Amino acid sequence: MNDSLFSSPRAVEAAAPLAARLRPRSLDDIVGHGDLLAPGRPLRRAIETGNPGSLLFWGPPGSGKTTLARAIAGATNQAFSQVSAVTAGVADLRRVVEEARKRLFQTGVRTILFIDEIHRFNKAQQDAILPHVEEGTIILIGATTENPSFEVNAALLSRCRVYTLPALSDEDIASILRRALADQERGLGGRGITLDDDALAALVNLANGDARVALNALELAASASGAESRIDAALVRDVVQQRTLLYDKGGDQHYDIISALHKTMRGSDPDGALYWLARMLESGEDPLYIMRRVIRFASEDIGIADPQALVVAMAAQQAVHFIGRPEGDLALAEAVIYMAVAPKSNSVYRAYGAAKEAVARSRTDPVPLHLRNAPTRLMRDLHYGEGYKYAHDYPDGYVEQQGLPENLAGARFYHPTDRGRERAVTERLRELHGER
Repeated sequence: MNDSLFSSPRAVEAAAPLAARLRPRSLDDIVGHGDLLAPGRPLRRAIETGNPGSLLFWGPPGSGKTTLARAIAGATNQAFSQVSAVTAGVADLRRVVEEARKRLFQTGVRTILFIDEIHRFNKAQQDAILPHVEEGTIILIGATTENPSFEVNAALLSRCRVYTLPALSDEDIASILRRALADQERGLGGRGITLDDDALAALVNLANGDARVALNALELAASASGAESRIDAALVRDVVQQRTLLYDKGGDQHYDIISALHKTMRGSDPDGALYWLARMLESGEDPLYIMRRVIRFASEDIGIADPQALVVAMAAQQAVHFIGRPEGDLALAEAVIYMAVAPKSNSVYRAYGAAKEAVARSRTDPVPLHLRNAPTRLMRDLHYGEGYKYAHDYPDGYVEQQGLPENLAGARFYHPTDRGRERAVTERLRELHGER
């Protein structure tokens, strides 16, 4: 935490990682996010007035949240103090605020407080910032990889403008890598390193839109290039090993991808469903968490259209639980494919929802007498079971009689579709109810 953030690059220690050395010093140096930073855009205009206001940047790692915050401080000639919500506490915030107050009083310079991973602050810590933002002692810029609607207090959120920073495009990453190779002052330009086209493509692919990952990988490859100072695709694969998957079991990716799995199964898209399944499993998600969603899906989105779906889901759950990973992954994949290609019906889901609504909005009338058992003389004297018609005594094993309380007589909750096995159910009910 210091006031001078855009001093000469000579002040940057030679041992700093390449990604740190190449951090842009001005708004015009930033690669990507033209929709936010292009001339005339609202954020760019606010920065150029010198009063950007409090901001929240929401985006994946390596998308430029910290870089943009620093560039804003430089462009507006504000002091810059940075804390990480992972390590800072309320005492650290108070110290930064007190320094900001003194600076403002003595020099008239305002302070941008940049809080990295602000979603990791608890409610008390976020509340501690609020009064200082309101009184103007600090300008808050927060960075988060999680949806601020869920992770930032409503009071603080209402005082900030939220900007989404998507992952950088492949073209942006390639541009950043070329700049690193050409920059003789802060990059690798003075070392005579050559980067093959296929190596550049491999670095871009492995970066997954994360500039920090791309530059770290380039630096590793450059260090391993030896006397030839040539980086080819084989060297990139050797030093990087595998792509870093963006996934947090308790964060947005966790919920976004399970949602994608559910919706691709619902859309009868086995390829999409398998992809999202693989994304979760290869990122370390608990397979039983996925299995619970698949079991729910079997009843919610398939139901009577294919009653076997629930059987398949439960069998897969047993297989996954019994043999574990990675062998159990195939049982889970089989279940996911089955769900995706099965005929779809949400009639069970809708029927139960309608029944619940009826319970909530109507009187809870007693069970009709004819539906009650009468194991004692007193119950028989009270006419329990009187008038009950035993279905097996009638042709086709069916007889019409009221099965609901009097106040709901005639209500219909279950409306089958004409898809899959449910087509036969529809015909059966129409026949029984004399609707043919």
